[in-house]
Amino acid sequence: MRVSNMFFHTLREVPAEAEIASHRLMLRAGLIRKLASGIYSFLPLGYRVFRKIEQVVREEMDRAGGQELIMSALLPAEAYKASGRWEVFGAEMFKLKDRGGREFCLGPTHEEIFTDTVKSATRSYRALPLTLYQIQTKYRDERRPRFGVMRSREFVMKDAYSFDRDEKGLDISYAKMYEAYRRIFDRLGLDYITVDADTGSMGGTGSQEFMVKSDVGESGIVYCENCGYAASDEKAECISKGPCTDSGQPQDELKIEKVSTPNARTIEELMRFFGCSAKEFVKTLIYKADDRLVAAMIRGDREINETKLANLLGCVELEMADNSQVEQITGAAVGFAGPVDLDIDIVADLEIEHMKNFIAGANDTGFHYRNVNINRDFKPKYIKDIRTIKEGEPCPKCSAPVKVELGIEVGHIFKLGTKYSKALDCVYLDEDGKENLMVMGCYGIGVNRSMAAVIEQNNDDNGIIWPMAIAPYHVIVVPVNTTDRVQMETAEKIYKELINSGIEVLLDDRDERPGVKFKDADLIGIPIRITVGKKSGEGIIEYKMRDKKDFDEVLVKEVIEKVKREIGEALA
Repeated sequence: MRVSNMFFHTLREVPAEAEIASHRLMLRAGLIRKLASGIYSFLPLGYRVFRKIEQVVREEMDRAGGQELIMSALLPAEAYKASGRWEVFGAEMFKLKDRGGREFCLGPTHEEIFTDTVKSATRSYRALPLTLYQIQTKYRDERRPRFGVMRSREFVMKDAYSFDRDEKGLDISYAKMYEAYRRIFDRLGLDYITVDADTGSMGGTGSQEFMVKSDVGESGIVYCENCGYAASDEKAECISKGPCTDSGQPQDELKIEKVSTPNARTIEELMRFFGCSAKEFVKTLIYKADDRLVAAMIRGDREINETKLANLLGCVELEMADNSQVEQITGAAVGFAGPVDLDIDIVADLEIEHMKNFIAGANDTGFHYRNVNINRDFKPKYIKDIRTIKEGEPCPKCSAPVKVELGIEVGHIFKLGTKYSKALDCVYLDEDGKENLMVMGCYGIGVNRSMAAVIEQNNDDNGIIWPMAIAPYHVIVVPVNTTDRVQMETAEKIYKELINSGIEVLLDDRDERPGVKFKDADLIGIPIRITVGKKSGEGIIEYKMRDKKDFDEVLVKEVIEKVKREIGEALA
């Protein structure tokens, strides 16, 4: 492709809306264009990368025994209502009605639709196991779309679904998908880690996420270098220790006291007021769980894990109660909530059970209680792990200190079990003619997000550094002076020979300054740059790899073989 003929426009300035490297570079390199919040078009260069990622995914899914099909993105409500997820998705689901009043949605994910399809066509045990997949656009009305295609309202996902006779068969299908995902992310050149994860709205008996380590990730990765344990911060279990004083002896329960604290409502203010550490306080936070209010209690230096709390309560939507709701239920201003005489369900973190004589709000503006104790002064409905683990805390498997990093989720695999097959009556007949529920798994990869993750891990101050496997083009030939006959003839010769050799190549034949061409080549991240300059008359060109600072001088007659060898080694 000649650059002069391309639909191609780069930006020198960093777009104000772009917060992270991948978003900035995808806009600057002309890979994408924003249409609305969380909605992007892929332009020619970006779409070439996009299709290459799709092809890697497709090849590995086919290799693992998957069969590709395509479902509609406009889906009837009935299947989602049968599974209960019409309500579970809540405001995140794009819902609409046709002119006859029938309800539809724009597909956020397709578990129900695949289940219904297999149910209608598969009856015998002989047809199982079965794995079907599609690469298709999904729609989710994200509350806060951000980071470009990393969290958008329209995105492309590869979603696969396995159907087996029993749990043993599911284990085999799940293992095949696990290995396929590893091959996919290896081929994309990603540095990733696999972690145990929360199943979320998908449900099922277990799941794992494939996470790319990144400072701009929205998810926490908790891992142990000692035993290999790894989990998302939504899933990672927190270990709670028993109560002890410095002497190692249990504390006695002291008499509860109400203390005036007129100008202290935050943990920091209370620490100064009482002259003690955050570990001696308990925070009582009021949440709205669907249509009811609940109180959640954690130690003063801890953070609530809202995923754990929502899973425990079994609610569709969980959010902090507003000021008026807090004041109505506690009788006090925000900052003075506590568990004593609180007339709503209380969820206490496991650590609360082991605390003695702690400080908590008194449900009275300007007052706190000292020497509060569980069971004596209040009785929680639940005592469960509802907090987020911190770096350095003990690993739930081996007790060694864990590490916590941020990551980008690029893939997620689930053991669904019979959740959807039971809801939609998806059964098969066994050898004895008896009906049995099919046992399912589901497996998703975000194509857009994988593309952004690659850029997050492969860039420098000059732009993107694409891995060879998914670069939009493998080589760019840059004649320094397009008015120089020798340079242009040499550039054209190299360009045509590369095309004839099956190499994906650009020829930057624009009448632009060399510096502009070099900046654009670096920005869009083409792996190999061949610069045809003054020495072309001597049969010498400059050969530079995008991920290296220096260039080599190479004979024109040897450059084609060098390119072929370089690409072959990178793709091997």
